[in-house]
Amino acid sequence: MPRPLRVAIGGIHIESSTFSPHLSTADDFEVTRGDALLARYDWLSAAQPWAVDVEWIPLVHARALPGGAVDAPTYQAWATELVEKLAAAGPLDGMLLDFHGAMSVVGLDDAEGDLVTAIRSTIGPEPFISAAMDLHGNVSQVLFDACDLLTCYRTAPHVDVWETRERAARNLVEALRRQQRPHKALVHVPILLPGEMTSTREEPARGLYARIPEIEDRDGIVDAAIWIGFAWADQPRCQGAVVVTGTDATAAADAARELGGHFWAAREEFAFVAPTGTMDECLDTALTAVADPARRPFFISDSGDNPGAGGADDVTFALERMLARPEIRDGSRRAVFASLVDPQAVAQIADQPLGSPVRVTVGGRIDSRDPGPLPLDGILEAVADDPDGGRCVSVRVGGLSVFVTSRRMQYRLLSSYTRLGVAVDTVDLVVVKIGYLEPELFDAAGDWLLALTPGGVDQDLVRLPYRNVVRPMFPLDRDFTADLAVVTG
Repeated sequence: MPRPLRVAIGGIHIESSTFSPHLSTADDFEVTRGDALLARYDWLSAAQPWAVDVEWIPLVHARALPGGAVDAPTYQAWATELVEKLAAAGPLDGMLLDFHGAMSVVGLDDAEGDLVTAIRSTIGPEPFISAAMDLHGNVSQVLFDACDLLTCYRTAPHVDVWETRERAARNLVEALRRQQRPHKALVHVPILLPGEMTSTREEPARGLYARIPEIEDRDGIVDAAIWIGFAWADQPRCQGAVVVTGTDATAAADAARELGGHFWAAREEFAFVAPTGTMDECLDTALTAVADPARRPFFISDSGDNPGAGGADDVTFALERMLARPEIRDGSRRAVFASLVDPQAVAQIADQPLGSPVRVTVGGRIDSRDPGPLPLDGILEAVADDPDGGRCVSVRVGGLSVFVTSRRMQYRLLSSYTRLGVAVDTVDLVVVKIGYLEPELFDAAGDWLLALTPGGVDQDLVRLPYRNVVRPMFPLDRDFTADLAVVTG
């Protein structure tokens, strides 16, 4: 009887804006090892038929909310642990590499390329490596060369995260059982776009990703994947990509060329997923619109400081513009600002009795761009512990509840609002540090605007000081012809 396949699992999962002053450190990461790591994967808790007779070997998995670049010692500690455990694991047939694909590390231009190179040098050339990634990751030539299978999410907002990880594992196991190293084909597409212009809820991304099932049904194809890429890192690897893997080299190359061509042809069709404007323009519209109950709650995305893409989460620009509105300050309109990270401010006021007058300066400690730290004179209306944000407070200023957290977090779940005493369907306006609305907020919104606010993940890419991305690159450049060359392996 043949021995079970031996497959290791691990990775480092974060996307990092090189334009954000935030520095991601070990404190930002949730780390799992051993049985806890294996327990993350549903196909192991109730073993799927394809996963039977596989010995899964947990290494280490470190995951963090998107942020600024990872400091080098933190990255090196996880990478060293991962390769040391690989070396100690004994002979392997394969590895499932579970990571995001847009990690930046201080001093490195291609963090995932560095990591996979260390992995490959440890396990040798024979074991297969399968990578499960975010579609906002980047596929460098180094990463492509070192992996045998690469796949990514097919939805944004991402509702197929676990499905993608299972697909990457299943493709790996099936390839190992065929005892045939997959053929693969890569096409880089010189497009750099924010996720807020490429949601798969809307065209053309919806139609582009809808082509994948038909391609996968073709003879000789195992998997097809499209990466939008990560727009907020100034690195040569940052651009769109298509990778097709299969049992037939010609079929894989033809499909990659076809998908890359469709991606490039759609470049001018990409548009923001909601109407946009400056923060003041969005407030003008929202404060008029909420006279209609059907348009409440009205959401405005403070998109330039979205912690879900790497923003510092403490830029005070949008809050200052809200506080300048008389109808918010006098309580005529009920509003929420979610949120600012400021553990110092939380510690200063959280132990006071609810209802106490408080005076506290918030924000601007990480990203100090104008207007910088902002004084709040209000009432302490709620204190709560949040699994993402740690200890959190809500300070009431007129009609506005300002949420302040101890850890960076994204207010994407309604339960996080409820912890601080807010039911969003009872308020007029919610300004949230987010890009496209995540599903619960999208369903709750009476209406929605995307404010093009300043921050480390500014949606107006032309305003960002790119120096290292490969040029020409759409939309930074427009009058050029793309070289959609197919690279095979």
